[in-house]
Amino acid sequence: MKENPLLKLKEFGQSIWLDYTRRDLIASGALRRLIEEDGLRGMTSNPSIFEKAIAGSQNYDEDIRALALAGKDTNAVYETLSQRDVQSAADVFRPVYDTEDAKDGYVSLEVNPHLAHDTTGTIEEARRLWAALDRPNVFIKVPATAAGLPAIQQLISEGINVNITLLFGLPRYRQVAAAYLAGMEARAHEGKSIEHVASVASFFVSRMDALVDPSLEKLIARGGKEAAVAKKVQGQVAIASAIMAYQIYKEIFASERFAKLAGRGARVQRLLWASTSTKNPDYSDLKYVEALIGPDTINTVTVETLDAYRDHGEPKARLEQDVERAGWVMQRLPELGLNIDQVTQQLEDEGVEKFNQAFDKLMNALVKKSAEHQRTL
Repeated sequence: MKENPLLKLKEFGQSIWLDYTRRDLIASGALRRLIEEDGLRGMTSNPSIFEKAIAGSQNYDEDIRALALAGKDTNAVYETLSQRDVQSAADVFRPVYDTEDAKDGYVSLEVNPHLAHDTTGTIEEARRLWAALDRPNVFIKVPATAAGLPAIQQLISEGINVNITLLFGLPRYRQVAAAYLAGMEARAHEGKSIEHVASVASFFVSRMDALVDPSLEKLIARGGKEAAVAKKVQGQVAIASAIMAYQIYKEIFASERFAKLAGRGARVQRLLWASTSTKNPDYSDLKYVEALIGPDTINTVTVETLDAYRDHGEPKARLEQDVERAGWVMQRLPELGLNIDQVTQQLEDEGVEKFNQAFDKLMNALVKKSAEHQRTL
C-alpha cells in the first residue's frame, strides 16, 4: 500500500488545510479522521462555504427553529450558527495547535463581506468575533482591500489573529506584510507579548488564470509573434505570480526589520495558497497544489482536491524550481497587452462581490427558513 501523499507534504514544509466546513463533518468524527489519517492541519470558511452548508442542508434547521422562536434576527441566527461551527472545529484542531506550538491547528471566520471597504466597521466586527469565539486557534478573516490594510495593522497590534483574504497582487502583498510588521511593532512597543500572535496571507491563485487565459487565447488564435509568446504564458500566470510572492516573502522575513521582532518571539506571516481547485478542465486537477509546494506555506483545498491529492498526488518541493521562468512570465504580460495591476484589482472587486452575493443569499435563505418554522407554531 503506497504512502498517503498528503502526509508526505509535511516533509516539504507545507501544511494542508481544508477549505470547507459543515456541522456534520465535525460532529460525525470525519474531521478528526482527516486530521489523524491525512495530516489535515487547519480549516477555512467564507460566506460561500457557510451559504452551502446552512442553506444547502437540513443540519441546522433545528437550531434555526429554536433561534427564530427565541426572537433572534437573521444576522444573530447566522452568527450563532457560524460561530458554533468554528468553535467546534477549533476544539477538534486544538491538539494540533498545542503539539505544533501554535504553527497550525487554526480555523478561520470572516467578517461580514459588506465591510470590505469599511476600515472602522471591519475592526469593530473583528474584535467582536474574536471575543465571541474565545479560542486562541482561530483567525478572523479580513480582505486585502485598501480599507483592510489599516484594519489588519490595528487588529494585529491588539493580539487578534488575522487571515488576510482575497489577496491577488504582488504590490498589495507587500502592503499586507508591512501592515503585519507594523502591527507587531506597535504591540511590542507597548510591552505586550507578540509570541502567539498569528497571521497568514491568503493568495487566491486559480482565479487569475481563469481571468487572464481567455485574453491569451484570443492572441493565440490571431497568430503571429504575440501568439507564440501567449502560448508559453497561457495557464502560467497564476503560478508565476505565486512563485514571485514567495520570493517577496523570503525577502521580507529575512530582513533586519523582522529579525528584531523574531528576537521577541514573533512568527512569520505564512503564505497560504487559496482557490487552488482547477477551474479549467484542460489543466491537471492538482495543477495549483503540485506547483506550489514549499517551506512555510499552506495550501487550503476543497474536499474534492483533497481526495484527488490523496489518490494521485506527487509531492515534491517545486515552489522554487523555476523562479527565473516565473519572472519571465510576469515580464511578458505588458507585451501581451495585459496590465497585471488592473487584472488583480478586477479580481479583488469580483471577489468581494461574490462573497457579498453568497452572504446575501444565505441571509435570504435564513429569513425563509425562520419564517417557515414560525408558521408551524
